[in-house]
Amino acid sequence: MVILAVPDTLVGRVAEELSPLMASGTMVITLDAAAPFAGHLPSRDDLVYFVTHPCHPPIFNDETDLDAKRDYFGGAKAKQHIVNALMQGPEELYALGEAIAKTIYAPVVRSHRVSVEQMALLEPGLSETVCATLLVVMREAMDEVVARGVDQECARDFLLGHMNILAAVIFEEQPGVFSDACNKAIENGKPQLMRDDWKRVFEPEEIAESIRRIT
Repeated sequence: MVILAVPDTLVGRVAEELSPLMASGTMVITLDAAAPFAGHLPSRDDLVYFVTHPCHPPIFNDETDLDAKRDYFGGAKAKQHIVNALMQGPEELYALGEAIAKTIYAPVVRSHRVSVEQMALLEPGLSETVCATLLVVMREAMDEVVARGVDQECARDFLLGHMNILAAVIFEEQPGVFSDACNKAIENGKPQLMRDDWKRVFEPEEIAESIRRIT
């Protein structure tokens, strides 16, 4: 096994340098889909390519240990889920790659099998282009409220608390509905904040361009 635990921009170069040293049948494991998706792995049909990535510990969890509750990244104390793709190689080797991934990211609860293309939709598409961007906007919105006179601790408490209950309802963690006032605020706010064609970030050419910039 060769695990390429290096930045996306170095995966291709390191893999090419190691390629002459790798015996036929070697499993090459990358920890992100970007470089494999972009075609940066050596063109060798005799190698096994396995891609794995963590989901990171979920917001809604059953952790009771304090260290686990504060393990936001995962791979130490908190339980998390993972995604895996067998990009190239015999089907029977998927189980081996998955076992290694579960060891890397332990403790693991659910292990999802996807394609490399689907993993690229998840990251950078869903997790970074959409989620990280909108969270940055939310932080900027909090800072704007503070700049307009609200105490920072108050604004932070108010926002994070509402993120918790709103997300619980939206993602069906608990049953519930929003008030008429909240629904009207969403109906009015969404077109002000989001372009009508925002879902184009998931189009294949957009995902490919995003990964080109990353790698």
